[in-house]
Amino acid sequence: MEEYVPKLKETRWSVEREKEVLAKWEEERIGVFEFSPEDVREIIAIDTPPPYASGKWHVGGAAHYAQIDMIARYFRMKGYNVLVPFYADRNGLPVEVQAEKKLGVNPHELAKTPEGRERFLEACKSFLDEAEKNIVNVWRRLGCSFQYWVNGTDSPEYRALTQATFIELYKKGLIYEAERPVNWCPRCKTTLADAELEHEEEEGELYYIKFMVKETGEDLIVATTRPEMLRSCKALVYNPSDERYVKYKGMHAVNPLYGHEMPILEYDEVDPEFGTGLVMVCSYGDQVDVKMFRDLDLDPVIIIEKDGRMNSEAGVLAGLKVDEARRKAVELLESMGKLLKKERHVHRVPVCWRCKTPVQIIHSREYFLRQLDFKNELLELIELMDFKPLMHKKKLIDWINSVSADWPISRDRYYATEVPVWRCRRCGSVLLPEPGKYYRPWKDPAPWDKCPACGAPRDEIEGERKVFDTWFDSSISVLYVTGYLRNHELFKKAFRNTLRPQGQDIIRTWLYYTILRTYQLTGQPAFKWVRITGMGLDEKGEAMHKSKGNVIDPDPYVEKYGADAFRYWAAASSKLGYDYRFSEQLVKTGLLFATKLWNISRFVSSFPEPEDYELRPIDRATLALFNNVLVRVDKAYSELDVYEPATLIYSFTWDYFASHYIELVKSRAYNRDEKYSRLEQYGAWYTLHYVLRRILRTLSPIMPFVTDAIYRELYGESVHVQKFPEPDEEFVEASTRLAESIVEANSAIWSYKKKRNMRLSEPLKTKVFLPSILEEALKEIVDLHKLETVEFYDDVPPENAVSIGGGVYVSEEGSERE
Repeated sequence: MEEYVPKLKETRWSVEREKEVLAKWEEERIGVFEFSPEDVREIIAIDTPPPYASGKWHVGGAAHYAQIDMIARYFRMKGYNVLVPFYADRNGLPVEVQAEKKLGVNPHELAKTPEGRERFLEACKSFLDEAEKNIVNVWRRLGCSFQYWVNGTDSPEYRALTQATFIELYKKGLIYEAERPVNWCPRCKTTLADAELEHEEEEGELYYIKFMVKETGEDLIVATTRPEMLRSCKALVYNPSDERYVKYKGMHAVNPLYGHEMPILEYDEVDPEFGTGLVMVCSYGDQVDVKMFRDLDLDPVIIIEKDGRMNSEAGVLAGLKVDEARRKAVELLESMGKLLKKERHVHRVPVCWRCKTPVQIIHSREYFLRQLDFKNELLELIELMDFKPLMHKKKLIDWINSVSADWPISRDRYYATEVPVWRCRRCGSVLLPEPGKYYRPWKDPAPWDKCPACGAPRDEIEGERKVFDTWFDSSISVLYVTGYLRNHELFKKAFRNTLRPQGQDIIRTWLYYTILRTYQLTGQPAFKWVRITGMGLDEKGEAMHKSKGNVIDPDPYVEKYGADAFRYWAAASSKLGYDYRFSEQLVKTGLLFATKLWNISRFVSSFPEPEDYELRPIDRATLALFNNVLVRVDKAYSELDVYEPATLIYSFTWDYFASHYIELVKSRAYNRDEKYSRLEQYGAWYTLHYVLRRILRTLSPIMPFVTDAIYRELYGESVHVQKFPEPDEEFVEASTRLAESIVEANSAIWSYKKKRNMRLSEPLKTKVFLPSILEEALKEIVDLHKLETVEFYDDVPPENAVSIGGGVYVSEEGSERE
């Protein structure tokens, strides 16, 4: 009798083998992007999110990047030359906050000298190097096939590109310098764009203050949350439809604390239902005030300084912090009899996105990028991009519609790209250098021997000390990846198929700013596809934060269950676009799946792949079922989804292929009693290998380790150099009814035996009635269930038969006997 020995020697899959596989990939450089103008393959450039190197990833961050790798692997298998770099975002406030803590210094004091600034920057760089190393270790262990670029956003190469784009846009007239009201964080001492603001619920007081009408001597009551702003109050406004106040139009109110007069005006956007329906217009309580000052053509009085204290204009409140000034103003109003009442009130307060300090609006001289002029064009432009899923596109549209001011792009910080500008002290000219180099105007000598405008000597030319907003850097990431201004041939080809994968939390920042800047620089949409994911949450469904103590480190789970298991959770935890919870149980399921796949493969490896064969009906039905699954899996991957491929492949492999088909054909595959012809035996071998090969290939983007290990041993090559399987039209069109009916019948018979405490391998003496469609698989069903007497029926089962489910019946007499 012929012996069949498994080609796979090990009896089970071990997660330790992942490290061996990883070493092979690094040695063979599989998936590494190489560009040649002669290469006929289309390029897909994935604008991989450069993560803030401010600390190690939690499981949500690791899952996000694992999903990006899955999409990259799929596109490689579809024949694309995939450019998927990894580099770190090494700019901005997060690292500066860490360096401040480490050095125990005030960076604004330290950076007053070039030497002090250098010391602070070096501390930032040192922290970033360590944090980046941790992040790289995570994605490498997860098997992500990213191309590692050590030149992150703080590299001379990246910063030179940022500066070149600034110079280009400045020359186009799209960047200008002006003193304007801006969001200001007193703690970070820097300007913030609207997109960098977060809002927190704050419980406070609503103060009802008496203003006297100059012309009539009457009192008007105004409700406000910010009595400390009274000095900057320049008007009272009401809705023109509010009959309570129409008679006061054109009159003047007397400020109760400072005595100055202010006009009483109509303003359409006042809510008559809030407070008393009268509103103070102050410079500036919030962005509504900014808009009202602009609309009403009022002259502002700025009373809050950059350190968050009231300035001399605030008179009796001068020198106090904002919250102290509020308490003092209330005391003074109460002592003067001008405070009618107080009410508890919950309102939304804008805070700094990093340190959560309440933001103030002050006047500051900054560089601004025009964005108001582009709103309509951007709304048209995003219609040319394919959003996955579509629901998140509305968030971008809503944000574009809400933009109400140009973007302040300069910051009074340090670890960021410098604004490449010098000024002549003598003539006041703004001097821009030639693009292409990285400039540090606070340190480097001016790149001119004398002022190009007036001829003043170089020592009269002063360098700018400001840096760019971190999003001004990050927003050119897709241009950096595709070689803009540095590799024309690469850019021409790579910029055609660009993919942005990112979280929904940075739609209004990274996505919006990239689309805006890319359009201003190239006149083109930044992306062909935009893939938006939800947020990674802990097991209770809460966002992970160090302050909550619920941050989940991926390393212990990868060590225990393996990278494939972790990646399986990352793919199967939620549909694209929705938040995803961590689940150790689902990670464990991933390991069980890898083990099941190994066991299936070990069985299949017992048999060679035949050249001649004869398919039986159950083989054809199985191939039809697989090809129908393959069509759905391929479509889902092409829609940038990994959830449906993970769940479909798992379900087919475990719930049908292993549990039903393999069990049905085991006897035929061995054919020890020669019940089947040799060609029918080979038909089982052919089907087993056909399906297994394609399962391994379709699953390899999600679980790259176990699939590669099996494929190499069985088929002699890496699975990651294979093409993605094409559906066989012959089987796509074939019926799957036999396979579906057999699943129902098998399940019913197994359940019937279990209820009677029978072994599944025990013969069933009861007469069994099966639907006629199963007649084509009679030999396999009898082999599997050890049936002794079988009859088939067409539409109606015979009388006196008892249903056991799945269209299967047993004789009433036999049922009782059993």
